[in-house]
Amino acid sequence: MDDAVPETAAVAQDEPAPDRGYDPASPAPLNVPRTPTGDAGVDAALDRLGDADHLATDGHLEVYEDVHRGLRDALTALDARPGPPAPPRPYEHRS
Repeated sequence: MDDAVPETAAVAQDEPAPDRGYDPASPAPLNVPRTPTGDAGVDAALDRLGDADHLATDGHLEVYEDVHRGLRDALTALDARPGPPAPPRPYEHRS
């Protein structure tokens, strides 16, 4: 058995990486279109998602939790609104 290791060209460790203009670790906008819903609270929450485009990944959680809270509040407000009156109940037959 031959334990000889073939010689390879030495890689210079002091040379900086070439500038490619794209850093995968840097924040990048997703450019997801957001269509207005007509509800001011929901639209404000959805617009807040755009803030995550300029943050590193570890900053996204705060934005997502804030948006979730806003959307949950908007849904809760729908339950609190008075709705149309309940239809009259038919006469109950009592024997």
